[in-house]
Amino acid sequence: MRWLRRRRRSEPVGPDPRAVAEQFWRSWTVVLPLVSAALGDGDPKRYEAVMCDLVAGIHPDLHWSIERGERAVYALVVSGQEDPRLRPYTDAWKAAAPPEDLMWEYHDAVPPVPDPTAVTVNLGERRVRLADVRVAAQVDESEGVVDVAVHHPELANLAGEQRTAMVFLALDATLGERLAGRRLRRVEPADREPENAVDLLQLRALVRGMGETEDTPEGAGG
Repeated sequence: MRWLRRRRRSEPVGPDPRAVAEQFWRSWTVVLPLVSAALGDGDPKRYEAVMCDLVAGIHPDLHWSIERGERAVYALVVSGQEDPRLRPYTDAWKAAAPPEDLMWEYHDAVPPVPDPTAVTVNLGERRVRLADVRVAAQVDESEGVVDVAVHHPELANLAGEQRTAMVFLALDATLGERLAGRRLRRVEPADREPENAVDLLQLRALVRGMGETEDTPEGAGG
């Protein structure tokens, strides 16, 4: 049985978070016309290298994405994937962000999508429908956490990083990165569908029913 865990590291790293965050937002105003034009043309490759450089300027271990927004047209996400070393950088980045407007909103962790079962992700040459994900969930009420086994029919055909990415993409899309990081203890990929498995929306209802939502401040609830 192979359990997957997000990396937890605690050693201090990097330059002053506030300084690099402020530099990011100065550069963002310069590259925004390029990003907007590429999005309008449906050609993300035109801005990917630029955005990779901008985010790496905050810290090279950060991840980023541009998604459809909930309140605005687009959402810019810069995430440390719940690595505590990187929290000062994502906190500073979010604190220095400009006000949200009709076009852009900003997230320092992957937010849940409204309906994860409507999402299809590309992993290499494979297109993976999250509607086909099934999850066996075991609740530890004394600890306030859940152990999960995640199955998808394509999972047996994936290996290495793609396999891990598919599992965590499904969970983060369902719960949001912060809630998944707090409530999920052990995560197991399952090549065969487990008994008594539920879909992603049922998993979301189960975890949120434990006393918090994705936006609950860390340390609250449960």
